[in-house]
Amino acid sequence: MSPEGQVDADPQDGGEIGFLDLVLVLAENLVLLIVVPLVAGLIALGIGFMTTPTYTATARILPPLQQQSASAMLATQLGALAGIAGSATIRTPSDQYVALLKSGPVLDAMIARFKLKELWSKEFMVDARQSLAGRTKVSVGAKDGIITIEVDDDDPKRAATFANAYVEELSNLLNTLAVTEPQQRRMFFEAQLKQAKDNLTKSEVALRGSGINEATLRTVPQSALEALARIKAQITAQEIKLASMRGSMTESNPDFRLAQRELAALQGELTKAEQSNTGKAQGEGTEYVAKFRDFKYHETLFEMVAKQYEAARIDEAREGAVIQVLEVAQPPERKSRPKKAVNAVLTTLAMFFVMVVFVIARHAMRGLARDQGTAEKLARLRRLLLFRRR
Repeated sequence: MSPEGQVDADPQDGGEIGFLDLVLVLAENLVLLIVVPLVAGLIALGIGFMTTPTYTATARILPPLQQQSASAMLATQLGALAGIAGSATIRTPSDQYVALLKSGPVLDAMIARFKLKELWSKEFMVDARQSLAGRTKVSVGAKDGIITIEVDDDDPKRAATFANAYVEELSNLLNTLAVTEPQQRRMFFEAQLKQAKDNLTKSEVALRGSGINEATLRTVPQSALEALARIKAQITAQEIKLASMRGSMTESNPDFRLAQRELAALQGELTKAEQSNTGKAQGEGTEYVAKFRDFKYHETLFEMVAKQYEAARIDEAREGAVIQVLEVAQPPERKSRPKKAVNAVLTTLAMFFVMVVFVIARHAMRGLARDQGTAEKLARLRRLLLFRRR
């Protein structure tokens, strides 16, 4: 042992003596290793008492479940038009609702509703959004799909109000969007139905203006004209189906090729039907036959779209509320942070390990300083550093 009371490590000694040296160094600085971490822990504890407590309110919601709807069964009875319903179907996983909760429209609605710019003294809207997003945590359960909304605030009642307001603003946003399968189909067929109705009205007006020719009706039976119009309506539906499939499939896809063959078959049937009816109506009856056939085409297409539209409306009504609230946020009774005791213990442990490293490093540096060669190098390094500072 050196005169200063420090233990010198002999580089020729074994590992056991090195370990004893380390223990002796720690024992010599035991007071430092105890006092400094305890003081740091007490400081952390005091800071915890002075910090404003934060409360976390939690709300939980369940997105609408996707189900096999009545429209899917009806679609099998409508032939080619069923492809339109398939193209309008969009799955809406819980992750989509999480994205909506974090979106700008919801955040802006929350900021305007509670005047958060004034409450948090924010000059710009982007700063208010960042503050609100920083106080909010939205997550989805990996197994159950339940969405959890957690909002932090220094006022427990306000935290609960914010969490419940998120659910309300999400509902308001969903009322302007169509994200569920029935909503998608209803909006799609609503637009198709309006277009089909307009075309049907125009064709009906044109048919009435052409006049009725009894001789034409005897020459070209009404059933033949209706069959021709139905084939045309099926071709239109099949073309719409192919157009929707091009957005998600390549032309080499088996389903796409099958749809193309079905369209070709329908076009072949149309050609045969037109050839068989072309020579039957001559003279003044030709115009009437064309307009009557056009009218029956739009009438058939209107009926097919109307059936699917009504089925989509039934599915949308059956679905009920867009989101279901499983747990309404209540003002929390206990604060979520700061956790004073935990912070004090962690600070004490962290400072203890820091002091251990400091004591060992200081002992190593003293050992190097006692070596003449190392001392000269350290002195030279010190002189260089001082020179560069000047």
